[in-house]
Amino acid sequence: MTSRTRIVISSDHADIELRKTIAAHVADKGYEVEDIGPMTSESTHYPKHGEAAARKVASGEADLGILVCGTGQGIMMAANKVKGIRCGVCSDTFSARMIRQHNDANMLSLGARVIGEGLALDIVDAFLSADFEGGRHGTRVDMIKAIEE
Repeated sequence: MTSRTRIVISSDHADIELRKTIAAHVADKGYEVEDIGPMTSESTHYPKHGEAAARKVASGEADLGILVCGTGQGIMMAANKVKGIRCGVCSDTFSARMIRQHNDANMLSLGARVIGEGLALDIVDAFLSADFEGGRHGTRVDMIKAIEE
């Protein structure tokens, strides 16, 4: 992806600081960032934030998405309900690279209560720097897409 890649980022109420740190980090790398997460710590529901970001990726308003919640799991599950979304939770850089290279993931989910800030930024960098390899992986991604039909 180029530095003009559009990234949408969201979270639930518990993870605003990590989300803002990631948004600033990604913007500093030259990406266009749209932060659509909540701005206050007032309780909110992660499914609506996962869905909102996923809809922007699915519609083409954003190229990729990054989500944050306590474990990364719930917000990822909501995002994956949107047709065309392939979102994975990652707690390590290898998995973040592989979901892009082998699964053509268009969204990354992180667990703020699972990983620290430094690792989160490394995971984001691994995700954003990887490209889909295609080939036999393309056949498998097509099989995933067919399940949505």
